[in-house]
Amino acid sequence: MQVISAIAAFLIAHALTVLIVLLCMNLLAFALFGADKKRAQRGGWRVPESTLLAAAAFFGAAGAFIGMRVFHHKTKHRKFTVLLPLLLALQAAVLVLLVVVGL
Repeated sequence: MQVISAIAAFLIAHALTVLIVLLCMNLLAFALFGADKKRAQRGGWRVPESTLLAAAAFFGAAGAFIGMRVFHHKTKHRKFTVLLPLLLALQAAVLVLLVVVGL
């Protein structure tokens, strides 16, 4: 529990930095979905699925989920339609837990 409290205290002390990093990760995930969709339409080099999922896993799930919906990309792949909402819920829960513990 002390480790979680220490992490929460660090994140709260550096809240602006954390928000900027989260925003960047989500923008990156969103952009990757858009780029992959465009490349798929043009028959170009594709972004590997592992890269798309990694961007989502590193606290970019919201951007990835929004990108999937906006670009209508990977919406028929169970891997994405199941994992992205789960990652989003998990990441939101972790952030809420860290903020609540840190208060």
